[in-house]
Amino acid sequence: MTAVSSTGAWPGTDPLEAQQTVLGDLADLPDGVTGLPWTVRLGERGPYGTAAAQALGLLVDLPADLGPHGWRLADRPGADATRLAAARREDLDALAVAAHGWSGSLVVPVCGPLTLAASVYLARGDRAVGDHGALEEIAESLAAGTAEHLAAVVRAVPGARPTVLLHEPLLAPVVAGVLPSFSGYSRLRAVPAPVVSERLSRVVGVLRAAGADRVVVHVGPGAAVLGAARGAGADGLGIETTALDDRSWEAVAEHVEAGVSLWAGVPQPATSQCAGPDVQGVADAVLHGWQRVGLDRAGLRDVVLLAPAGPAVPGREAVVHPAAARATLAAVARAAAVVAERAES
Repeated sequence: MTAVSSTGAWPGTDPLEAQQTVLGDLADLPDGVTGLPWTVRLGERGPYGTAAAQALGLLVDLPADLGPHGWRLADRPGADATRLAAARREDLDALAVAAHGWSGSLVVPVCGPLTLAASVYLARGDRAVGDHGALEEIAESLAAGTAEHLAAVVRAVPGARPTVLLHEPLLAPVVAGVLPSFSGYSRLRAVPAPVVSERLSRVVGVLRAAGADRVVVHVGPGAAVLGAARGAGADGLGIETTALDDRSWEAVAEHVEAGVSLWAGVPQPATSQCAGPDVQGVADAVLHGWQRVGLDRAGLRDVVLLAPAGPAVPGREAVVHPAAARATLAAVARAAAVVAERAES
């Protein structure tokens, strides 16, 4: 059955209110559409609410602190590590209350190891992704920490069947070797695709052993690295549909026909005062490419539409109003119903 979910971000500063809203809005969906609620991440926590910061809070024996230029690995835990741990506990407590009695799939979005290593600096050096040993250490630590986090999620919601969504929006630039160094005068060396697959495969294996029902790798707009993500043994592949041209859709078709599910990041619905959100336009972001490459319509039943965070408040690009986020989620759910209908036609 066609499903709808998200990569994790939700507006506001109250984790209980945010988690209750997501669970409530995904409990009442159009016929033929399954809601996959997710553990929310509150971006309005500032630097402590980013996907990278949330993942840093999961690392085992790798503390981090917030420096003048961003997050960096530290020699010992400090106030920033304490704050990340407190936010995680607060989120788990909110999840336990909001999802009391819940039974079914629960998406747990986590910043993937390559993107995390590209987002954090060494204690005395450049981005961690440029250091082979540091990258391996981060991948191992993140796998172990996320496994512990899954156990905590299941303790909070005993009926949950967790799906881990590893979000890797920086994977393509990491493989292409185009990330700038700290100075900006050079670029970090590329991480070869086989190494990427090896690191991701290790994380995927640990998470499956820890009880993950599925592990999905979302490559952001990076169609060129879909093969590397699939090589890690992921159950599903996520990608932003706006990044897919005809050639990229051919690659998607190859993976779908091999039994890997598509988690399609759809664009923000266009809206007008007269017609409201362009639900058909959102659905067409999946349907047009699917049809062009000749994929079986019945396969649309296995597609998951990932809703964007919602339109930013004018003049405050980092802030989304909760009502706008809910409207976006509702529009994507209606688009999922269009996709589901096409699967049956």
